[in-house]
Amino acid sequence: MKAVVRPVVFAAAVGMAALAGGALVAPADSALGRAGSAVGLGASPAAAALPLGAVGGGTIAPMLEQVTPAVVNISVLSQAPQAENPLLRDPFFRRFFNLPDQMPQGRPQVSAGSGVIVDAANGYVVTNSHVVENAQEIAVTLKDRRRLRAKLIGRDAATDIALLQIKAESLTALPLGDSDRAKVGDFVVAIGNPFGLGQTVTSGIVSALGRSGLKIEGYEDFIQTDASINPGNSGGALVNFQGELIGINTAIIGPAGGSVGIGFAVPVTIVRSVMEQLREYGEVRRGRLGVAIQDLTPDLAESLNLKGDEGALIAKIERGSPADSGGLRSGDVVVAVDGRAIRSATDFRNRIGLLRVGTPVQLTVVRGGGQKSVTVRTQR
Repeated sequence: MKAVVRPVVFAAAVGMAALAGGALVAPADSALGRAGSAVGLGASPAAAALPLGAVGGGTIAPMLEQVTPAVVNISVLSQAPQAENPLLRDPFFRRFFNLPDQMPQGRPQVSAGSGVIVDAANGYVVTNSHVVENAQEIAVTLKDRRRLRAKLIGRDAATDIALLQIKAESLTALPLGDSDRAKVGDFVVAIGNPFGLGQTVTSGIVSALGRSGLKIEGYEDFIQTDASINPGNSGGALVNFQGELIGINTAIIGPAGGSVGIGFAVPVTIVRSVMEQLREYGEVRRGRLGVAIQDLTPDLAESLNLKGDEGALIAKIERGSPADSGGLRSGDVVVAVDGRAIRSATDFRNRIGLLRVGTPVQLTVVRGGGQKSVTVRTQR
């Protein structure tokens, strides 16, 4: 059976029971099946994973008591797309058949997702962009059952991150961890609102890091986990056992619409960068260097007398670009950005594309058998 990558937002028509007639809703912008399909409840659930002796008394309940108040349920009212015949757009056709001038509206639809409070003082909530896409109204329900109207501050479809704001007292924020320090095998918990049931916690491990090539979003550097993630978990928290947010749950591979133990989360390093710009500008203003890059294959590495095949090869430089004026050359291999190692061309693109316009960035490049440090300032 073909694997299908799905965003994990749960939707149902207005007036229907939470689990009756539910359907996955997503933008149809991927060759791997981003379009919605019926929710199947027959998928085999992933087995829960708990570390033996890693926490006192064999439980993580004390940590969860501190963390779960920061994870919220999100309800979004939107208009379902209305199927139409192209002839109905012709005013002459409509008058000829005595049809009303106004086009029929799509039926109201309510979708359920999740979110994470990241700033208690200002009421900022992070979720997925696809959760609040085309939203007419957004409501946030806290763990203590308070229901609040939310304002959309901004969203970034390229990273699938959105920022909301609520006004309430006594909020709890989840501290941000460092996803760059996560390792395969780390124990994690996923917290969200699967199938609209309400707050649910599942456990697992970090299965892989730096996942890309899934054609889910523009910037792909996902944390993969086997903690059960299902429709409705979109925008929820992936938390380490120190009670820190390390990712925002975004998508699953699930042929039947449920969890089969392969879920993906946007790393908090990306979330933090996007959130700061959404809060300041209401959008992400990305910088550029003006280079064309490609992966450093083993054959290319051998021809360049390089050890290993990690890095990004600069294939072409745009004349007059920041890269050109900064001294970069075609054939340079970028091995680090601001001191952090670069694994591939995708990794390099992700790191540069998330920098603000005008940000100076230090690139470590291999040229002529030696390493050289080049500082370039990004431009819009």
